[in-house]
Amino acid sequence: MIELNITDGVAEIVLNAPEKMNSLNEAALDELGAAYDKAAEGVETGEVRALLLRGEGRGFCAGRDISGVVPADDDVMGYLGGKVQPLLAKMASFPAPTFAAVQGACLGVGLGLAIATDVVYVAQNAKIGSPFANLGATLDSGGHWLFTERLGTHRTLDLIYTAELISGADAVASGLFSRAMPAEDLLETTRGIVAKVASGATGAFRASKELVAEIRDARLGLWDSMANENVAQAELCATEDYAEGFLAFQEKRKPAFKG
Repeated sequence: MIELNITDGVAEIVLNAPEKMNSLNEAALDELGAAYDKAAEGVETGEVRALLLRGEGRGFCAGRDISGVVPADDDVMGYLGGKVQPLLAKMASFPAPTFAAVQGACLGVGLGLAIATDVVYVAQNAKIGSPFANLGATLDSGGHWLFTERLGTHRTLDLIYTAELISGADAVASGLFSRAMPAEDLLETTRGIVAKVASGATGAFRASKELVAEIRDARLGLWDSMANENVAQAELCATEDYAEGFLAFQEKRKPAFKG
């Protein structure tokens, strides 16, 4: 159900099981991880400079495929700890800018896929939240962290207890994701932005990605973060893109970055 297409520096990964809202079982998680590995190889060869993740059909990803799960035999830790968490860590550390276009349902593991992506654009009518109260289960795949970090404890538990879903427009207004737009514009607009980023200084973008991740995970303060910025900038100074960017500015032309 996972497709990978590489064109003009952009790796586009598609969750293509619209009949089940792109829900993911163990095999699909393995396929998705392999697609990210293949795209990462493209970064090393210069074939890939940015990545777009999207879902086919009405929904982005409705979460885990539980159609065949027998609770008494369910290996929850094997699925979440053994499959989902390593995949999300791989996605988050992908060595190029990553984007997701999210429409319809974005729940459970689907929400985790969004959390592990650098930039997330959502359809205004997307549905995001924690429907697990109806299953006797709880939010997973990093959802507690995202909601508590961005919404606070009260709103987080409100969403979990009531199983109410919020729209893409409300999610962006609350600071969960990057931008909201009409569903009919989502894919075309996202593809245009990703193509533009793929032609940019992706080496510098990777540096910023690492700086932001360290601020998030290590809870760095202003001065520690600034010191890390200084080191990153000094390292970029020795790159071809840095020299090209300054030269293009001085010559009043568009830079030709190589990443």
